[in-house]
Amino acid sequence: MPHLSRRQFLQLSAGVSGSLLLPHVADAAGGEDFPLHKRVGELATICPYCSCGCGLVIATDEHGHISNVEGDPENPINRGILCPKSIAVRQLANSPLRLGKVKYRAPGSNQWEEKSWEWTIEEIAKRVRKARDESFVRTIKVNDKDVTVNRTEGIAWLGGAANNNEDCYLATKLMRALGVVYLEHQARL
Repeated sequence: MPHLSRRQFLQLSAGVSGSLLLPHVADAAGGEDFPLHKRVGELATICPYCSCGCGLVIATDEHGHISNVEGDPENPINRGILCPKSIAVRQLANSPLRLGKVKYRAPGSNQWEEKSWEWTIEEIAKRVRKARDESFVRTIKVNDKDVTVNRTEGIAWLGGAANNNEDCYLATKLMRALGVVYLEHQARL
């Protein structure tokens, strides 16, 4: 290790301290275009991996890319502590291997083709409608009487740990409107 004199140490310390304050000085002076200036937003969310519901604080840059993941100290389940899976959320979101477009492989085909989101959503809606219509049961016999049930037994819904209360509420309303009776959540399995 090179020897530093007291004077060199103080000069180096002042330089480092000053460089750490530059972004704050630029903010105070209204310097939005300062090269080191980055807008970072933090959002609280739930880990998508298991059904525990651990809280995460996700920091994103101005382009929406995840720059940091920490445990949420206010979450009563994990109290800020994360397992290796939840720490890897940043890697999952920023991976170059992550698909960014819809890929579809037709029945009997051995090749994937890119499809638009519009085509995908319409195709899913058609298939859900077809499955519902083919498996819809209006009535069943109970003690030689017809009982109205209006349900479909050809569709099931499984919620996951990444679903929040609002997601689950909307999914339940949609599935009940379709007549789905097989509604379950990963946390109960």
